[in-house]
This record gives sequence, C-alpha cells and structure tokens, in this order.
Amino acid sequence: MTDINRQAIFEQVQATLVELFELDAADVTPDAQLYQELDLDSIDAVDLVVYLQNQTGKKIKPEDFKSVRTVDDIVDAVIGLMQED
Repeated sequence: MTDINRQAIFEQVQATLVELFELDAADVTPDAQLYQELDLDSIDAVDLVVYLQNQTGKKIKPEDFKSVRTVDDIVDAVIGLMQED
C-alpha cells in the first residue's frame, strides 16, 4: 500500500471522526488516543465500525477492532479490510 493511499485513508478516517463525533480536525492526528484524548467510548467505537462497514462494503469482525487505540490503528484496520478479498 502506498503512502498516498495511506494518507487518503487517514484523511477519510479523520473526516469521519470529525463528522460523527464533532471533533476538531486538528485533534485527530495519527497518534491521537481514541479513548483518552478524543473522549470516544465503546458506543462511539461501535458507531465507527458500522460507519466503516458501510463505507468499505466489508464486514468488520469485532476482534479486529479490539486492539484499536489510536487513529493510526483505525487506518491500519481499514487498510487491512481493503486488502481482503
């Protein structure tokens, strides 16, 4: 996966977090902690998974998102989804 695609996915994830959770885009950095810094909770995480499933057309297994802690982890998860057949 090229850096351009990774950057594009980050920008989409960032826009999604801003839209869904009314976050400031400047706060949504790759290393931002979802729960501590961005104040997301488990319900927000479920909403995010549902939104990403709709955007990618891929089924997201809950265990794939258990280790997600940062915005960059979300980007990695989306890249992983996009690489699946």
